[in-house]
Amino acid sequence: MAGSKTSTQRRRQRVRRALKQRPNTFPRLSVFRSHKNIYAQVIDDLKGVTVAAASTLDGDLRKSVKSGGDKAAAEAVGKLVAERAKKAGVAEVVFDRGGYIYHGRVKALADAAREGGLKF
Repeated sequence: MAGSKTSTQRRRQRVRRALKQRPNTFPRLSVFRSHKNIYAQVIDDLKGVTVAAASTLDGDLRKSVKSGGDKAAAEAVGKLVAERAKKAGVAEVVFDRGGYIYHGRVKALADAAREGGLKF
């Protein structure tokens, strides 16, 4: 059917709509995952800048994790992005999971970021 949207696209739009309805007082922790890697960035939408970012392609993480596409790698990225955000002066964020279900690697990254000191 032409023009029909996938469930991922509908979920992504629903999440973004909910984030836009909230007051933009906190930066957004955005997550992107592929089959091989996972990426996270803290974005200040008011200024339009990325405050902190981390991924499994970073030099230190690339050597320390076995695979970039598993839960252990997601936890390492979550801790690293939390550390970098705290260093940049961000303590509280809004979690933007994109169109991904809060499960598996996305949940592991979020839990590790919370353990690292980010509040959301």
